[in-house]
Amino acid sequence: MAFVIPIIVFLLLFWWFWRRPRKRRGIVIPANTEALLTAQVRYYRELKPEEKPRFVAAVQDFLRDVTIEGVGTKVEDVDRVLIAASAVIPIFYFPGWRYRNLTNVILYPDTFDETYQYEGDRRNILGMVGSGALNGQMLLSQSALRAGFSDHEGKHNTAIHEFVHLVDKTDGAVDGMPESLLQNSYSLPWLQVMHEEIRRIEEGHSDINPYAAMNQSEFLAVVSEYFFEKPEAMQTHHPELYALLAKMFRQDPVGKKAS
Repeated sequence: MAFVIPIIVFLLLFWWFWRRPRKRRGIVIPANTEALLTAQVRYYRELKPEEKPRFVAAVQDFLRDVTIEGVGTKVEDVDRVLIAASAVIPIFYFPGWRYRNLTNVILYPDTFDETYQYEGDRRNILGMVGSGALNGQMLLSQSALRAGFSDHEGKHNTAIHEFVHLVDKTDGAVDGMPESLLQNSYSLPWLQVMHEEIRRIEEGHSDINPYAAMNQSEFLAVVSEYFFEKPEAMQTHHPELYALLAKMFRQDPVGKKAS
């Protein structure tokens, strides 16, 4: 009996060691999150003062939920904050939202190819949402991530583009018709405006990135970039599209600025 008790104690300690909660790799919440948001993210700067703490909290929650790792590059605090801000912007007015279909963001130094290589002359991918064996993963170009928050990048923001794909995917289909955002009453108007704009893009009569004409999913992601990056221009050139996106995302960036 004297030998049994130490064995039981050892087994209990062994079980506790392996079952206890552990800090996941890549989980870092920068101490200067608020300062980085102020310096780097125009969307955050334009929020009402009472909304900013909620945005910071949402960024920190995202960083607790999702692991961010670098391949061939060092992940810096600014990268973590920009990735999290890109995730929060589209769903900021959906309190309690979590990206349950995402566990990891993998940051590459620059463009990569379809085999996820970041060297060679066939690299043309800036970001992608993984599927199959890569389900739950997002791959992003570090240079594209940072450029997306530059004042010189125009209508483009690769990270927001990819997070809109993830939002679209929450209903099980990446089809440009996100059920979690799109109320039934808006579905038909959205389809009509989308297909009319795709026709205009194909005819060369639109200022929207031609990549939007690839399919409905890419259309949603591309025009969402435009909506968040250059809302005044979208409202001027595409008022019906702007109004539908404002209803979809429950926010009006132009009205927010005007207030």
